[in-house]
Amino acid sequence: MIRTLTLFFTLLLAAPVRADNPPSKELATALQPFVDRGNLAGAVVLVADKEKTLAVQAVGFSDVAGKVPLTTDALFWIASQSKPITATALMILVDEGKVKLDDPVAKYLPEFNNVWLFAEGDKEHVSLKRPRRAVTVRDVLSHTSGLPFSSAAETPTLDGLPLAAAVKTYAMTPLATEPGAKYQYSNAGINTAGRIMEVVSKMPYEDFLQKRLFDPLGMADTTFWPSESQVKRLAKSYKPGKGGTGLEELTVGQLRYPLGDRAHRFPMPAGGLFSTAADVGRFCQMVLNGGTLDGKRILSEDAVKEMTKRQTPPELKESYGLGWSVGGGTFGHGGAFATDMTVDVKRGLVYVYLVQHSGFPGDGGKARDAFRKAAEARFAPAGK
Repeated sequence: MIRTLTLFFTLLLAAPVRADNPPSKELATALQPFVDRGNLAGAVVLVADKEKTLAVQAVGFSDVAGKVPLTTDALFWIASQSKPITATALMILVDEGKVKLDDPVAKYLPEFNNVWLFAEGDKEHVSLKRPRRAVTVRDVLSHTSGLPFSSAAETPTLDGLPLAAAVKTYAMTPLATEPGAKYQYSNAGINTAGRIMEVVSKMPYEDFLQKRLFDPLGMADTTFWPSESQVKRLAKSYKPGKGGTGLEELTVGQLRYPLGDRAHRFPMPAGGLFSTAADVGRFCQMVLNGGTLDGKRILSEDAVKEMTKRQTPPELKESYGLGWSVGGGTFGHGGAFATDMTVDVKRGLVYVYLVQHSGFPGDGGKARDAFRKAAEARFAPAGK
C-alpha cells in the first residue's frame, strides 16, 4: 500500500494536469516499471496528432539521488535529433531557390574545391585520388558524402570549434568513400549543411534557426546554450551501473561545460541542441502537417516529401532521407542518449520520447518500445 501511494504521488508531481498538457495513465503504466527496476531514471513522452497534443507524461526522476521528480517541462540534450532540424532549416533555403540539392558543396564553400578521396594505405603510407564527382548538398544531408563522422580537430568535445573552422577541417580530411556510393553516418556532413546555411543566409546558423524555425513554431525552450533557469530543469544523465545493476550519474562527455558558455561553446548543427518534449512535438507536428503549423507555412509540402523519402541508393540496407531515417510509413531520428522522435504518417501521430540514458539503445530503447506500443494502443485510430 505504501509503495502504491508513493508511485501515485510521484506520477502526480511529475505530470501536473493542465488543459494543454493532458497526462496519460496508459503511458505512465508502460514506463514506470523501467524506473522501478532501476533501468531508467525517468522519461518525458508526448503523443500528438496534426491538430493537438494528445498526451504528455513524465515518470521517474530528473535527479535520482535527490529524488527530484521529472516534470513535463524538463530540458534534455536531444543530440542527433538536431539533424532533422538542421536539414529542415536548409530546405527553407531550397524552397526559396537560394540552394539547390544537387549543387556541389563547393559552390557555397570554396574549401571543398580541393577534396581528396582515400584510395589505400597502411600505418605508414596513404594513397589518395580525386573522387569521381563532387560532394553535393544532397550527399551531406543523406550521409552519403564520404565525409568522416568528425575530424581530428574536434577534440576533446564536439562543440569546441566555430562552425566555419570545423567545416574547413572536414574539407581537408580525405573522403572515406566515393560521394553518393555508401551510407556513412556523419556529423561532419550535417555540420557542413549548417555552414552552407550561414553563407547563403548571411547570418549565423543559430540565428537563422531562431528566426525561421524556433520563433515561428513557438519553440521557446530549444537552444544550444541553456540559460541558468533552463539548466535547473535539465534532466541529469545516467548510464547502467557496474555489474549491470542500478544507474550511475555522468556528464555528457561530448559537450563542454558550463553549457551556457557562449564564448567557448559553439553551435553544432549535427547534435548540439537542447529541447523539451513540447518543443520537439511542435516541430514534428509541423512536418506531419506537410510543413505548416497553426496556419503558418514553414516549409513547402514538396520539401517535406523530398526530405522524408529514401535518398540512399536502393542496394544499401540503410534507408535515410534528408536528415531523417525513413521507412515503413514512418520517419524519425534518435539521439546519443536514447532520445527519439517519430512521425507516423499512416496513423497520423507524432511520438516524442525523451530520456538521458547512455548505452544506447539498451534499456532506453526497451522503454521507448514500450511507450510506442502503449501510445499506439491508446491513440491510434481503429484499423490503422
